[in-house]
Amino acid sequence: MEKESKIYVAGHRGMVGSAIVRELHRQGYGNIITRTHAELDLTRQAEVEAFFEKERPEYVFLAAAKVGGIEANRSALADFMYMNMMLEMNVIHAAWKNGCKKLEFLGSSCIYPRMAPQPMREDCLLTSSLEKTNEAYALAKISGLKYCEYLRRQYGADFISVMPTNLYGPNDNYHPRNSHVVPALIRRFHEAKVQGLPEVTCWGDGSPLREFLYVDDLANLCVFLMNNYSGEETVNAGTGKELTIKELTRMVADTVGYEGSILWDTSMPNGTPRKLLDVSKARRLGWTYKTELADGLRLAYEDFLTKGE
Repeated sequence: MEKESKIYVAGHRGMVGSAIVRELHRQGYGNIITRTHAELDLTRQAEVEAFFEKERPEYVFLAAAKVGGIEANRSALADFMYMNMMLEMNVIHAAWKNGCKKLEFLGSSCIYPRMAPQPMREDCLLTSSLEKTNEAYALAKISGLKYCEYLRRQYGADFISVMPTNLYGPNDNYHPRNSHVVPALIRRFHEAKVQGLPEVTCWGDGSPLREFLYVDDLANLCVFLMNNYSGEETVNAGTGKELTIKELTRMVADTVGYEGSILWDTSMPNGTPRKLLDVSKARRLGWTYKTELADGLRLAYEDFLTKGE
């Protein structure tokens, strides 16, 4: 990308999209196009095609998505599949149709099989069944990834994809029921601290292993890949480090300053037992993460205090 290149960031108000916009500005890119959902409904094909025909962006970061944690995914399967399938197909197709030089599709590590060999390499995609609690979202993301791959094979489109691990950081969603694990824990422990609650109950038994990447590190990788990668296969985005949900929960409680007891409701689902990405491909390309979890959690809590309550 040239500094004056016309760049469209889809989903710029979300956690990932806003981080990509920050990173682009930080690196000196000034010609960035954005649209709010009210201005452009990405699930409406006619609106998306009219936008691309008029603006003709040279580069596209497709970070728009309907996202949520286990409960949101489990209770709105049809919504997660429909909205994500529609918006990504509309944007990818319109970008290709209107001569976009390069598009980068943002997926999720949930595309990999529930019992994939750990750490999960990019080539384990579609080798066995998915985790049921987020199957609809995963299927939609796999479809977007594959459509980029097929446009490359059939038409030579320079469309790439990146698959992030669990993300957290500024501009996260702190909704009490529909958020991911880190923002959900931040909110829960903060409210417990403010209300003086003696204990907090968390879902499952705390045994699943998870990896977490600070969203500004992901944004840095996204810009790096747009400038340095043109392969057909996706690229994993993570730290290569993992910890149990129980360990994470303790870290969040300590970060927030909650001193009560932590209980576990084992009647609730754990989700995938382990989900660690193999990040050797990104390392070979010359990229590594910068923000350690303890530092990132502190920054995320500071963000919550200013925006999330």
